[in-house]
Amino acid sequence: MTDRNPEENSADAVSRWLIAIAVLASAVMELVDTSAVNVSLPYIAGNLSASVSESTWVLTSYLIANAVVLPTAGWLANYLGRRRLLLIAITSFTTASILCGLAPSLPWLVFFRVLQGAGGGSLQPASRAILLETFPPRERGKAMAFWGVGIVVAPILAPVLGGWLTTDYSWRLIFFINVPVSVLALVLVWLFITDPPYIRRTSNRIDYWGLGMLATGIGALQVMLDKGQEDDWFSSHFIVTLAIVAAISLVAFVIWELRSTDPIVRFRLFRHRTFAVGVALYTVLAIVLFGSNVLIPLFMQEMLGFPAVTAGWWMTPRGLVTMACMPIAGILISRQWDMRRMLSFGVPMAALGTLALAYLNLHAGPWNFVVPQIVIGMGLSFTFVPLATITVDPIQNEDMGYATSITGFVRNVGGAIGISAVTTLLARREQLYRSILVAHVNQWNPAATTLQAGLKQRLAHSGGNLFTASRQTLALLGNLVNAQAKVLSYLDGFRLLAVLFLVVSPLIWAMKKPKIHREPAR
Repeated sequence: MTDRNPEENSADAVSRWLIAIAVLASAVMELVDTSAVNVSLPYIAGNLSASVSESTWVLTSYLIANAVVLPTAGWLANYLGRRRLLLIAITSFTTASILCGLAPSLPWLVFFRVLQGAGGGSLQPASRAILLETFPPRERGKAMAFWGVGIVVAPILAPVLGGWLTTDYSWRLIFFINVPVSVLALVLVWLFITDPPYIRRTSNRIDYWGLGMLATGIGALQVMLDKGQEDDWFSSHFIVTLAIVAAISLVAFVIWELRSTDPIVRFRLFRHRTFAVGVALYTVLAIVLFGSNVLIPLFMQEMLGFPAVTAGWWMTPRGLVTMACMPIAGILISRQWDMRRMLSFGVPMAALGTLALAYLNLHAGPWNFVVPQIVIGMGLSFTFVPLATITVDPIQNEDMGYATSITGFVRNVGGAIGISAVTTLLARREQLYRSILVAHVNQWNPAATTLQAGLKQRLAHSGGNLFTASRQTLALLGNLVNAQAKVLSYLDGFRLLAVLFLVVSPLIWAMKKPKIHREPAR
């Protein structure tokens, strides 16, 4: 799609925004359903007579199927047509969601989640490609801000909604809440979206070898990241086998695709420096976002004793601030502010807010999380919108679907890496700090002996004998050491995420100045 004349009538503008609502409804539908499931795993396990560990396959099965389909979304759009692909994806995702809600056992639920993940894999890439093509380059900032608001709001509200439905009614209802949204999305897509002329089937041949290598590699990688910490990573033969299978399959897939005349994933798009750098930044952004989304609520619940609902509510300031500031970022882009400067402001600000969380302690209260999350939210609003816009700036419209498929894929993989990295870091650093702290609890440490004497005295005065008081004192000291070791491991996690953001900041200026700033207005 090319830039339109300034005299275009209001009907065209209304049509564009109706298309934006249609594709946003499609993407939000997936986010609401998948985010709501996360808070319901213990209830699903209890109701279906499974362990909590077994119930995690409800999440893993979806992520594997979703990750396999994501990078193929651009190819599927050319093969089926983007409008038809979106209609099929919405219908299949909704049908699978209903089947999940009716599942009689855990194996059936896992199977239906695989179908749901396959249906939802192409929703976000196809929706974002349509949105970017519908709006001319000068208005893409506003479009991506509109998209970003929906993408941010859905994961905030979905866990709260899912928790309420699960605790007050049934976990099965969380799979039905997207049905009204899917009906709206189907109607709007059917009425307002048409395929542009450059979306055409380039080949009748399906690359079964490429699909097979991609599915094998991504599936092995996703299971390895999900189960790595649980199985102690490479001390497990199972994890080593998965790593080898993933490496061989994915390397073979890249070589195969580079030599293919009709590739499933267009790796040649990486010849655009701006796109390649943007994909790298997307990956780091996903690692930091998903990692912090694990660390913050866990710190609130494990270390400070917040209930799950309270932790969920005190996570909302970041999302609300991001939602409020995203339209500002979109307006600034439409006024030709340099997106690289906006990124140079947003990324360090998000890093600064994350670093502020590294100064929490066991005496922190809910309000200690507010200011850092406000800073993070502002930083993310000036990161997400310009990054989403500038990354695809050098991409032609006919390749837009392939580009959004790649960015969506690296977001998922980066998120899986972020979650695996922080969980591994917490476990390993906690062990390290426990051994360091225990070594300092001895008779030569004045602070330790003073604390021990005070505890003994209080316990003895409370009615216990000296022997019992000594045992209780040791138990209390052990709990104190464990708590401090855990806190220190969390703080290391926040520092690591902040440093990761800062380290990649210089890459921003490796991107070229966007075309909409170089080309004269028509």
